[in-house]
Amino acid sequence: MHKVLSVKVLDGYRLDLTFDDGTRGLADLHELVGSGVFALWNDYRAFQAVKIGDGGELVWSDTVDLCPDSLYMQVTGKSPSDVFPSLKREPVNA
Repeated sequence: MHKVLSVKVLDGYRLDLTFDDGTRGLADLHELVGSGVFALWNDYRAFQAVKIGDGGELVWSDTVDLCPDSLYMQVTGKSPSDVFPSLKREPVNA
Protein backbone atom coordinates (compact mmCIF):
# COMPACT_ATOMS: atom_id res chain seq x y z
CA MET A 1 0.00 0.00 0.00
CA HIS A 2 1.29 3.43 -0.91
CA LYS A 3 0.92 6.59 1.14
CA VAL A 4 0.77 10.20 0.04
CA LEU A 5 3.55 12.18 1.73
CA SER A 6 2.85 15.60 0.24
CA VAL A 7 0.08 17.29 -1.71
CA LYS A 8 -0.02 20.62 -3.49
CA VAL A 9 -3.27 21.94 -4.97
CA LEU A 10 -3.00 23.18 -8.56
CA ASP A 11 -5.52 24.93 -10.80
CA GLY A 12 -8.29 22.93 -12.44
CA TYR A 13 -8.84 20.44 -9.61
CA ARG A 14 -5.40 18.92 -10.06
CA LEU A 15 -3.04 17.80 -7.31
CA ASP A 16 0.74 17.47 -7.32
CA LEU A 17 1.36 14.36 -5.20
CA THR A 18 4.47 12.74 -3.75
CA PHE A 19 4.26 9.15 -2.50
CA ASP A 20 6.27 7.21 0.05
CA ASP A 21 8.31 5.44 -2.66
CA GLY A 22 9.44 8.77 -4.14
CA THR A 23 6.96 8.73 -7.02
CA ARG A 24 5.68 12.20 -7.88
CA GLY A 25 3.00 13.20 -10.34
CA LEU A 26 -0.28 14.89 -11.08
CA ALA A 27 -3.75 13.60 -10.25
CA ASP A 28 -6.55 15.25 -12.20
CA LEU A 29 -9.79 15.09 -10.21
CA HIS A 30 -11.93 17.54 -12.21
CA GLU A 31 -14.26 14.79 -13.48
CA LEU A 32 -15.38 14.01 -9.92
CA VAL A 33 -16.50 17.56 -9.10
CA GLY A 34 -20.22 17.88 -8.42
CA SER A 35 -21.03 14.14 -8.29
CA GLY A 36 -22.37 12.74 -5.02
CA VAL A 37 -20.09 13.55 -2.10
CA PHE A 38 -17.84 15.46 -4.50
CA ALA A 39 -20.46 18.23 -4.64
CA LEU A 40 -18.44 19.58 -1.72
CA TRP A 41 -15.86 20.64 -4.30
CA ASN A 42 -18.31 22.93 -6.11
CA ASP A 43 -16.77 25.44 -3.73
CA TYR A 44 -13.14 25.44 -4.92
CA ARG A 45 -12.02 26.62 -1.47
CA ALA A 46 -13.29 23.33 -0.06
CA PHE A 47 -11.16 21.43 -2.61
CA GLN A 48 -8.14 23.49 -1.59
CA ALA A 49 -8.61 22.39 2.04
CA VAL A 50 -7.21 18.90 1.33
CA LYS A 51 -5.24 17.21 4.10
CA ILE A 52 -3.27 13.98 4.33
CA GLY A 53 -4.89 11.44 6.66
CA ASP A 54 -3.17 9.07 9.07
CA GLY A 55 -3.13 6.29 6.47
CA GLY A 56 -1.64 8.44 3.71
CA GLU A 57 -5.05 9.03 2.12
CA LEU A 58 -6.34 12.44 1.06
CA VAL A 59 -9.21 13.85 3.11
CA TRP A 60 -11.55 16.80 2.83
CA SER A 61 -13.25 17.46 6.18
CA ASP A 62 -15.30 14.43 7.22
CA THR A 63 -16.99 14.22 3.82
CA VAL A 64 -14.50 12.93 1.23
CA ASP A 65 -11.46 10.68 1.36
CA LEU A 66 -9.50 9.17 -1.51
CA CYS A 67 -7.49 5.96 -1.32
CA PRO A 68 -3.77 6.53 -1.83
CA ASP A 69 -3.47 3.42 -4.02
CA SER A 70 -6.10 4.66 -6.47
CA LEU A 71 -4.30 7.99 -6.65
CA TYR A 72 -1.00 6.15 -7.18
CA MET A 73 -2.48 4.22 -10.10
CA GLN A 74 -3.77 7.44 -11.65
CA VAL A 75 -0.40 9.15 -11.29
CA THR A 76 1.67 6.21 -12.57
CA GLY A 77 -0.74 4.68 -15.08
CA LYS A 78 -0.22 1.30 -13.41
CA SER A 79 -2.97 -1.29 -13.22
CA PRO A 80 -4.25 -2.88 -10.00
CA SER A 81 -2.25 -6.05 -10.72
CA ASP A 82 0.91 -3.93 -11.11
CA VAL A 83 0.35 -2.29 -7.74
CA PHE A 84 -0.89 -5.47 -6.05
CA PRO A 85 1.11 -8.39 -7.51
CA SER A 86 -0.95 -10.92 -5.54
CA LEU A 87 -3.85 -10.13 -7.91
CA LYS A 88 -1.97 -11.74 -10.80
CA ARG A 89 -3.23 -15.22 -11.35
CA GLU A 90 -0.95 -17.91 -12.59
CA PRO A 91 -2.49 -20.31 -15.10
CA VAL A 92 -3.32 -23.68 -13.62
CA ASN A 93 -2.68 -26.74 -15.75
CA ALA A 94 -4.70 -29.69 -14.57
